[in-house]
Amino acid sequence: MPADRLLQRRVPRWPAATLLCLWSLLCMASGSLRGTGDLGVVIGRADGSLTVIETTHRTALGRIDGLGDLSHASVVFSRDERYAYVFGRDGGLSKVDLLRRRVEKRIVQAGNSIGGAISQDGRVIAVSNYEPGGVRLFDAASLDPVAEIPARSGEGGKRSRVVGLVDAPGDRFVFSLFDAGEIWLAEAGDPGQPVITRFPGIGRQPYDGLITPDGRYYIAGLFGEDGLALLDLWHPEAGVRRILDHYGRGEQALPVYKMPHLEGWARAGDYLFIPAVGHHSVLVVDPHEWKEVTRIALHGQPVFAMARPDGRQVWVNFAFPDNDTVQVIDVDRLEVVRELKPGRAVLHMEFTPRGEQVWVSARDDDRVVVYDTATFGELARLPVPKPSGIFLTARAHRIGL
Repeated sequence: MPADRLLQRRVPRWPAATLLCLWSLLCMASGSLRGTGDLGVVIGRADGSLTVIETTHRTALGRIDGLGDLSHASVVFSRDERYAYVFGRDGGLSKVDLLRRRVEKRIVQAGNSIGGAISQDGRVIAVSNYEPGGVRLFDAASLDPVAEIPARSGEGGKRSRVVGLVDAPGDRFVFSLFDAGEIWLAEAGDPGQPVITRFPGIGRQPYDGLITPDGRYYIAGLFGEDGLALLDLWHPEAGVRRILDHYGRGEQALPVYKMPHLEGWARAGDYLFIPAVGHHSVLVVDPHEWKEVTRIALHGQPVFAMARPDGRQVWVNFAFPDNDTVQVIDVDRLEVVRELKPGRAVLHMEFTPRGEQVWVSARDDDRVVVYDTATFGELARLPVPKPSGIFLTARAHRIGL
């Protein structure tokens, strides 16, 4: 028998499944496989980058460049936590693979964008725009355009800037029209033909919005007047209700250097903790009666008031010139119990899913600081150029984030 034929017979022919299994074992041995549950990203606002982080060992895994203008960027995640969708201020929409740490696709879908959301079923990405105004829907897998909602006020009116875009149960999106003073509810079960319900006359200049963690209530804050607008998504036919009207009555409103972010409103214990526009305080609100219970005096004008996942603490950061400080409110006592100085220009905070850590960005010191939320001790410092938003993949499983 020829030698080459003898050699061929001696070499085993492995089934494809066996080869795949061997390859998987090799990858596991080399440490190249990992889960996504403890991953996250930090926005580098100065250079259009993402730093991929992991919270188990509190380290940075790598950096992704080429994401455009991230001066007011936000992020949502695919339901499997592998992909981050990044909304840039320049209208850019980017799909980023966190495991391979690369940009899968990037499009520029508008001239000026202010954030976005992902549908309940994970199939549709919605982007809210300042220029040209309105909301655009995209296929989450391909980023191909699906539909456009111009958000015009009145018959043939001018497009409005859109803010406060969130996802809601039932594959719906809710958002506010800053220029028109309206809330719109878009049903996107058939994303190519979204069905719109409009709620006009909600108040002047809604600047942001949030949805409660159970997905029932959408609340828009008003910049043009003291008060908020509430829509019950279980009973949208009841219309929009005004709450906390004239909460600043009798007080001089201060110059507003940075608008509060309503995504950062906290529901903790029996209350909502809401940053008051133009005041050095957080409003404590009964979410059953939608009435103010008390208010807590603070170091400066609050931007984010964020609840630790167990609801025992609320962490607050502040607008310029007090933005080197974070204060911690004890929810049981309704008072400030700790003040920290993470660095200059604290822009964002993010809790790990069970709340044992909080990650804090200090833009002007080019660092992210990680604290133990039980002891307030510092656990780590990570160098990140001009960090702003911090987003962990656990958001993939929470309504409105």
